[in-house]
Amino acid sequence: MKTIKTAFIGLGVMGYPMAGHLSKHDYPVTVFNRSQGKAEKWATEFTGTFASTPKEAAAGADIVFVCVGNDNDVRSVIYGEEGVLAGLKAGSILVDHTTTSADLAIELQQACEKQEVSFIDAPVSGGQAGAENGALTIMCGGAQASFDKALPVMNSFAKQAQLLGPNGQGQRCKMVNQICITGVLQGLSEALMLAQKADLDIAQVVNTLKHGAAGSWQMANRLETMAKDEFDFGFAIDWMRKDLAICLEEAERHNIKLPLTEKVDLSYKSLQDQGLNRMDTSVLVKAVKAENS
Repeated sequence: MKTIKTAFIGLGVMGYPMAGHLSKHDYPVTVFNRSQGKAEKWATEFTGTFASTPKEAAAGADIVFVCVGNDNDVRSVIYGEEGVLAGLKAGSILVDHTTTSADLAIELQQACEKQEVSFIDAPVSGGQAGAENGALTIMCGGAQASFDKALPVMNSFAKQAQLLGPNGQGQRCKMVNQICITGVLQGLSEALMLAQKADLDIAQVVNTLKHGAAGSWQMANRLETMAKDEFDFGFAIDWMRKDLAICLEEAERHNIKLPLTEKVDLSYKSLQDQGLNRMDTSVLVKAVKAENS
């Protein structure tokens, strides 16, 4: 058993396997989830314990990881008499894997500093499959010394982790990531429509193009399922719209326009209005096809 003690707050589709990888790599882990049944289930599947509050989970931990839904969810588990900060010891590190605003990252850094705790904003990319396979990409903002200490632990569930600058820069890099994904999905949706109209074999198209300049993770993993009208693969458009709102707010702050991002965001809104909220982001193809019907 390794000597660095960890805690993991939030056992959703991402956090559950991420905490599991910590356990598999022999780190002592205490988990907390707002619905305690999930935490109890985790503790039967992996070596580790569960706590009834974030404070209890954080007590004695060297590194506490958080992965919840949005800015307010993060605040709800960090602050307060039973929050993470109430249990953290001086010299420990708080790592937030939630995709949030850069403003929240800076706010949390300042709150942690008052307690002699280091903070790293560390949103992830790779989706549920990446979390389950321990192959996430982590975009970090914070101090070099804190990153260097946390990196070997994060490598339990990451294939790539990069420090991009001070607090907030990890979240800003995640914004860039989400903008890129929306652009790729818009292009794939239009390409699929043409390929189907031209009677191309979609599997052959993917096999031909995925290793060339047009290749992408989205093409390799989603184009064939898009062609089959299969859209139940984890990262829901509800969550993407939350992320895109953050992107558009940041763009406004820098006085720049993101026309493609705005267009895709509106397309996702139309899909939400049709009740497709929990479909994954590749369902964008339905909106693109509707525009051409």
